[in-house]
Amino acid sequence: MARTVAHVIVDALENLGVQHVFGVVGDALNPLTDAIRTTDGLDWVGCRHEEAAAFAAGAQSQLSGVLGVCMGTVGPGSVHLLNGLYDAAKSRAPVLAICGQVPLAEIGSDYFQEVDNDLLFRDVAVYRATVTSPDQMPRMLESAVRAAVGHGGVAVLTVPADLGDQELSDDRPARFAGFARSAGARSAGTRSALDRAVTRPDDPALAEAAELLNAASRVTLLVGRGAREARTEVLRTAEQLAAPMVLTLKAKEGFEGRLEGDNPFQVGQTGLIGNPAASHALDRGDVLLMLGTDFPYRDWYPKGCKVVQVDAREEHLGRRVPVDVGLTGDVGATLRALLPLLEKAPDQAHLVDALDRFAHWQEGQRRLADPAHDRRLTGRMRSALDNRDGAIRPEALAAAVDTYAAEDAVFTSDTGMATVWLSRFVTMSGDRRLIGSYNLGSMANAMPQALGAQLWAPDRQIVALCGDGGLSMLLGDLITISSYQLPVKIVVFDNHRLGMVKLEQEQAGLPEFGTELDNPDFAAVATALGLTGIRVSDPADLHDSVRRAFETPGPVLLDVLTNPEEVAVPGKPTARQAWGFALAKAREILPGSREG
Repeated sequence: MARTVAHVIVDALENLGVQHVFGVVGDALNPLTDAIRTTDGLDWVGCRHEEAAAFAAGAQSQLSGVLGVCMGTVGPGSVHLLNGLYDAAKSRAPVLAICGQVPLAEIGSDYFQEVDNDLLFRDVAVYRATVTSPDQMPRMLESAVRAAVGHGGVAVLTVPADLGDQELSDDRPARFAGFARSAGARSAGTRSALDRAVTRPDDPALAEAAELLNAASRVTLLVGRGAREARTEVLRTAEQLAAPMVLTLKAKEGFEGRLEGDNPFQVGQTGLIGNPAASHALDRGDVLLMLGTDFPYRDWYPKGCKVVQVDAREEHLGRRVPVDVGLTGDVGATLRALLPLLEKAPDQAHLVDALDRFAHWQEGQRRLADPAHDRRLTGRMRSALDNRDGAIRPEALAAAVDTYAAEDAVFTSDTGMATVWLSRFVTMSGDRRLIGSYNLGSMANAMPQALGAQLWAPDRQIVALCGDGGLSMLLGDLITISSYQLPVKIVVFDNHRLGMVKLEQEQAGLPEFGTELDNPDFAAVATALGLTGIRVSDPADLHDSVRRAFETPGPVLLDVLTNPEEVAVPGKPTARQAWGFALAKAREILPGSREG
């Protein structure tokens, strides 16, 4: 008996190793959701908002390498997917979005809820198509999946309401030849990742890079996510060149460790979330070696030095900073060929200086993260200026999370100050993983990404570091976490502010405006929704509260009232920023300041 369009799609997803489909049900999706209902090994996860569904699917894709899948019904249901799909696209995560549509005969008639999906998703999708005949399947599905996986992006397949339950006249299984096999795959032996060729530059290009690096007296590495699979080669390169290693945020996973010797070269991050040691290491180097990074912030690159860049994507070479030698290829393969050409650095002065500066900065941060900091003399002096109410410092909260989280915890973080504190105080040691909206920069991503992560890894601890503004945007999907009893630990930095916007306003010399949030008691809200809610406002209770949250079975929301006036000083503050901050504070305090 021939299968329906819906069953062709669902059977193919199950054979690809997809385990969860996230979405909100709707009439245009009924044939598809009914096919999922009757398919073993593929589960429907009903969310309260399609944006959360797309974030969850993208999170699973980033963590597993398997195609993430979400669905949205006709019109508004599909529109709601957009932000989460943009995050997947910017993160180069393969995601398939299956969208409902009005009946085929009504397309183009301005029918109720009709939206032109092919136009709507034009910018975000590497593939988009509307099924107009059952006999286009499974060919059209194969094209969508290949595009998503091959390009590392979003594919959108639109299925009109009256096509999902139509049978194919010439049925056959979907074929995905060339997809990698995995021990964790299903009986069909496939998973949704392509076998890829590993390439490296040719010998003359390697020789040119080696000549430049060998002539340098101070080399600094800038290491990104694209180098995570080449940890051994990157560490050997740093050792050979006696080079301090500056990490992008996405390279924390893979190149950071809390144990001595895990990575004796790393000096943390640069940029607004960075530290002065990393900035100094970049500025002092006479050659910058970029490995697997497209770090976008041009103001934070050093001036006047030579640059060697290694990246698998040729279009990334020189996109952010002028490059003297560009090497297109896999980072691991490139370094394995380059290392025999590199001479041992004659001294380690540049590395030692960077590490000393980093250790000094870390010691100051540790003092600030001590919950008893504000009871000491220097702390009392500082708190008289920036924490008169004695609120919990966000640094202390992030450090406590780092202390009590599992060695294989998966972290998600909201865009904004939650990510700043994570970058500085949460260490990606052991088998810890980290994802966030680090390219799109969306708010409200951490909680739904944690939802997807927990379903991907039900036996691992999942920790969502949420801002109060971000959490409240998609608050409804706390119900999803409760309904499925997912043991996610949600940590809320509750400063009653849009903290990053406040900081940006003040650095520009503007008094904060529109950033204050009239929050509910998030712990009470969580309790009402079926989670364990814990609220903490006293610094003396912080560690016990974090420990309790992580030890409590089931879903937990930890609502921590943090200092709204906390300032994250960037690694290289400018005089203009300092003056702007002083001017903003004067305008906030002085009478009549809002009038000018």
